[in-house]
This record gives sequence, C-alpha cells and structure tokens, in this order.
Amino acid sequence: MAQRKRTTVTARQIKAARALLGWSQSELSKKSGVSLPTIAKREMDDGELGGREATHERLLAAFNREGLTFLNAAELGVTLRARRR
Repeated sequence: MAQRKRTTVTARQIKAARALLGWSQSELSKKSGVSLPTIAKREMDDGELGGREATHERLLAAFNREGLTFLNAAELGVTLRARRR
C-alpha cells in the first residue's frame, strides 16, 4: 500500500496562518477539533510541525477550508486565496 507524502509545515507557518485569519489558538482549536494544549505545544516547537498525522491533517484542513495554502518550495510561506462572496 502506497503511503501519502506528508505536507511539510513549520510551527512558524501555523502561527502566520493564524495571524492571516485573525485566529487565536483557541479559535484554531474550535475550527480544527485539536485541543488547545496540543496547539500551544506544537507552536512552541521550532522547525517542522511535529505530532500525530491525524492532528496534522486536522490543522491543515481547518486552514484549507478558509482558503489558506501553505507554500513549501524554495522558501516557506503561507498565502490566503480570495474568498468568494
């Protein structure tokens, strides 16, 4: 069985993503279903976002629903797509 490649995202990108959306850690917790202590712990780490794959996917899904994309080519970043009205 082929394994999916995990998207590389850093703790700094998660913080930047929250800032773009104006979300607190508490808001991200509500939107993603990931506990507040887990989010706080992941954001304290430096470098690639650690933790369980399911937690990682829930965080990224919450951001994706809001139109946010993580950039991981030559440089790391975060971008927000224009929302449809």
